Amino acid sequence: MAEKPEDRRADETSQSSRLGRRPYVKGLAAAGALTVGGFSIAGASGDEDKDPETDKKHDDKKRDDEKHDDDRTDGLAAVRVAHFSPDAPNVDVFVDNERVLADVAFGNVSPYLELEPGTYTVTITPAGDPDTVVFEDEIEVEEAFYTAAAVGELSAETFELAVLLDAEPLPEKRPAGAAFVRVAHFSPDAPAVDIFADGEPLVEGISFGEVTEYLAVPAGTYTLSVRPAGEPDEVASFDVTLEEGVAYTGYAIGYLEPPQDLADRGFTVLLTVDGPAAIDETDEKTDAKEDKDAKEDKDAKEDKDAKEDKDAKEDKYDEDDKKNDKYDEEDDKKDKKDDEKGEKKNDDKDKKDDKYDDKDKKDDKYDDKDKKDDKYDDKDKKDDKGEKKNDDKYDDKDKKDDKYDDKDKKDKKNDKGPQTKDCS
Repeated sequence: MAEKPEDRRADETSQSSRLGRRPYVKGLAAAGALTVGGFSIAGASGDEDKDPETDKKHDDKKRDDEKHDDDRTDGLAAVRVAHFSPDAPNVDVFVDNERVLADVAFGNVSPYLELEPGTYTVTITPAGDPDTVVFEDEIEVEEAFYTAAAVGELSAETFELAVLLDAEPLPEKRPAGAAFVRVAHFSPDAPAVDIFADGEPLVEGISFGEVTEYLAVPAGTYTLSVRPAGEPDEVASFDVTLEEGVAYTGYAIGYLEPPQDLADRGFTVLLTVDGPAAIDETDEKTDAKEDKDAKEDKDAKEDKDAKEDKDAKEDKYDEDDKKNDKYDEEDDKKDKKDDEKGEKKNDDKDKKDDKYDDKDKKDDKYDDKDKKDDKYDDKDKKDDKGEKKNDDKYDDKDKKDDKYDDKDKKDKKNDKGPQTKDCS
């Protein structure tokens, strides 16, 4: 029946998708004229007195708006899907068995999907479970803007698809500078409520499942409060800014008293921009996203180019480093060779020096021997001198002895007397 689920977010759309059904707007409340901030708020079906000049301006503006609307739809229907069923899981949406939205979570509203006017079968299943159908019916759409909202509760068997016509009909009487707003009550456990703007009543007594007509209000910023009908205490309060000529819907969704397992689905009010302005807003967001993407792409390209330039420079530096490394290697080889040559030369010199050292040691040894010999020579000289002294001493003694001997001889001769000579 349907294609197998794929992982997608709620805002993913099929450009060829088609969607439809008979227009369904449940409990459309006819709102009379109210006053907010001193301005008259006109309902779509009000019977207020009309000012001819205002009507003329309104008619001119209406024609411009209708022309603008026709330009935006261009003969097509524009349908968006909203998930406002608080106890339903994320869902997939199929049109004529073709999945057009996947994994739509509670509180999400898709962009408008363009399709040919006609009748289509819409099927809603839990995300990723195409065999479990929680809703299936035919809907019909014409050349207009629609919101198809999943509302009610699965557990209470009130789950259904409410199809709202967006941005029309707008109030016929349009004060200058007006915006347009309606309220949809899709909170299943909330009582009927009153909506106040800056303390003044805007909508009174709206019950679950009801959707008011569009009201014309002065454009500007308001504090809106939600109160149980006829009671002074508010259950929620939030600020909104409404722009001139733009249609809005305030959806009251979630549980006023959420079950424990659905604590994150409490009561809130979701404000949507309706009709052509939503496409303008989507286009602006798309343009902003495209601009952002283009800037990111440009920045990424610049970063890539810068990185490539940096890498190229680094590659050049690497090549230079390699070249320098080669030169360094050659220098190292040369230095090594020179070192080896120098070391060999030094070794030869050292060997020669060692040889000289050995010779010096040998010479030193001889010198030591010569010194020793000199010492012995000195001793010999001393001995010779002592011997000579002794010899001289003995010689003197001998001489003295010889002198005494001569004297003794002389004395002996004298003792003998004169000798007579024999003359015969």
